[in-house]
Amino acid sequence: MSTNFSDFFSLELVWKRIPELIKKIPITLELALFSFLVSIVVGLLIGVARYKKIKVLGSVATAFLSFMRGTPMLIQLYVAYYGIPAVLKIFNSWGANINVNLVPKLVYAFVALGLYQSAFTSETIRAALESVDKGEIEAGTAMGMTYPQIFRRVIIPEAIENALPGINNSIIGLIKGTSLASTCGIIEITYQNQILAGRDYRYLEGYVALAIIYWVITLILERVFKVVEKKTRIPEQPKELAEV
Repeated sequence: MSTNFSDFFSLELVWKRIPELIKKIPITLELALFSFLVSIVVGLLIGVARYKKIKVLGSVATAFLSFMRGTPMLIQLYVAYYGIPAVLKIFNSWGANINVNLVPKLVYAFVALGLYQSAFTSETIRAALESVDKGEIEAGTAMGMTYPQIFRRVIIPEAIENALPGINNSIIGLIKGTSLASTCGIIEITYQNQILAGRDYRYLEGYVALAIIYWVITLILERVFKVVEKKTRIPEQPKELAEV
């Protein structure tokens, strides 16, 4: 009995599988967006606390970063999936009257993914803040600007420009990290592939299709961020002014 290459891998099936997987892209993007918002808010708080060297908050932030970076994302998803309902039940025992069953599974996933990514986003933000030239801050002070004005007009614009590449990497990491959200019972594109492959047992074609989809999303994000970086780039001073 002869076997053909198509018995092991079918490129035609890959192209057929892609449209079926794309149907779940909105869920993947929604999960990535909410996770990104969580990571930005928490990352900004931690990054500023470490940048300003606030003692108590800095110590708490350091412990948080150590835990989040020292444990796998998959474990954190499981902790969120089982831990958040447990915490809500504790509040219920205090009379909060929260219906745990009404909490969407999406919440568990984007909280876990967002907190995990915030550990890396915070370092991007802190590094961006510290990369601002101290001479420009001193120049702003010499011009009579208050620190809030310097922070808004000097530090923030330069920090945003410096942080954009790292933020781009964070978003790409979150897009790929959503593939683990199936542990919370969320049917995104990776879980959808599991369902489809369970019908015909053609897992390889499905995973190749997934790789193509994730790759295309990454290429689009990289292109978008290149445009954003050009728009937010601070013009360099003319040589004549720089030499003065």
